[in-house]
Amino acid sequence: MISSPDKQLIQKTPLSEQLNQGDSSALAKYQTKVIGNTKFWAFALYEILIVFLGDIPGAIGYLLRKKLYPILFRETGSGPILGKGITLRCPSRITLGTGVAIDDYGLLDASGTEAGITLGDHVIVSRNCVIQNKTAAITIGNHTDIGCNTIISSSGGITIGKSVLIAGNCYIGGGRYITERLDLPMMQQGVYTKGTVTIGDDVWLGAGATVLDGIQIGNGCIIGAGAIVTKNLPDYTVAIGVPAKVVRQRQG
Repeated sequence: MISSPDKQLIQKTPLSEQLNQGDSSALAKYQTKVIGNTKFWAFALYEILIVFLGDIPGAIGYLLRKKLYPILFRETGSGPILGKGITLRCPSRITLGTGVAIDDYGLLDASGTEAGITLGDHVIVSRNCVIQNKTAAITIGNHTDIGCNTIISSSGGITIGKSVLIAGNCYIGGGRYITERLDLPMMQQGVYTKGTVTIGDDVWLGAGATVLDGIQIGNGCIIGAGAIVTKNLPDYTVAIGVPAKVVRQRQG
């Protein structure tokens, strides 16, 4: 049972139930999960653009997606660069700033909540990244660079500042399964979060670093490769290891 004030129970229907239960048709379930509503025009527009433009390679593909994909998003600044094979779920809840670049085969999933996903100006999302607002919003500041294969998964909310360097294979956020009962599988006991992840401006996360839910990382911090951040870090801290420990402060 979750009773600690720093633990918030997540009210979320398991994906298997979303996909397989209820009286709605398979098409309606698909529309709700992927598009966010059951309006036919929204469904038709999404399907036409994704099917005919999603996997076109080369300069022609980039040009067509740059011109036509913005119709799908909640708001888009000028000059988006959108690679092939990008998966979009509920793009009408996603805001892209000016000059956002999303490389091939990424996933932007805003199906979890209306609060959606916001990428600031000139954000770079490298190949195979996952940005997913399971039950709370994600906001990423201007000029942040996200390395390939990174997963950003929000259960309690994620705010990433400006000019943040996130190396490849990092993991940020997530939730936690309740595990107290032994007579019930953990996946059936529910999920909780320790709260919002907040990463300040000008932070560098080394390759394979993990930042758990509820963590606050101050401005100018450096997190070593493979580190797991389990405690809050003040401004201009250098931390390494598992769990991450402070080794020094950056000096001006």
